[in-house]
Amino acid sequence: MGLIITLIVGGIIGWLASIVMRTDAQQGIILNVVVGIVGAFLGNFLGSFFGMGASLDTFSPIGLLWAFIGAVVLLGIINLIRRGSVR
Repeated sequence: MGLIITLIVGGIIGWLASIVMRTDAQQGIILNVVVGIVGAFLGNFLGSFFGMGASLDTFSPIGLLWAFIGAVVLLGIINLIRRGSVR
């Protein structure tokens, strides 16, 4: 059951990040899920770097915030590599 919840929440986080970065029309549901999950790991790393990280094994609102931030950063890096500029 945890895997299904992770995929759903990852998809939602990735979708919201793609709307913020204006890449929603270029991505499908699979890429949204991947961006959301990888963004959660990146966000947790960034949060722990700044001393405000959340545990990956428990659910918390701050963890969702760091996952969203990580997904936005990930999409920015992808746009920078793909186009040479962040939109």
